[in-house]
Amino acid sequence: MPRVLFTITYTVKPEFREEYLALSRTLKEHFASTGTKNYAVYELRGKRNQFAEVFQTNSLEEFDALEDNQNETTQELLASLERFLEPDGMKYTTLVETE
Repeated sequence: MPRVLFTITYTVKPEFREEYLALSRTLKEHFASTGTKNYAVYELRGKRNQFAEVFQTNSLEEFDALEDNQNETTQELLASLERFLEPDGMKYTTLVETE
């Protein structure tokens, strides 16, 4: 079974940096408590306020379940993220490991 890396990249408005960082800690804690073990947030080196959320799953089925298993808290946290972002929005990438 191929593993999957799913990334979401975006730029945070400078005036919301600290609020965003607090939210990113909350997201990490939330995903850890819901069993999403392989979730991390990175800031792009040399690109202040540009971030990437990375989910790693062990299979395509586990990846597909990420969206299907979102509870109300997950949806609220992700919706609150949008107000911190620059207008260019989010970019999504899904990488499937070769066998």
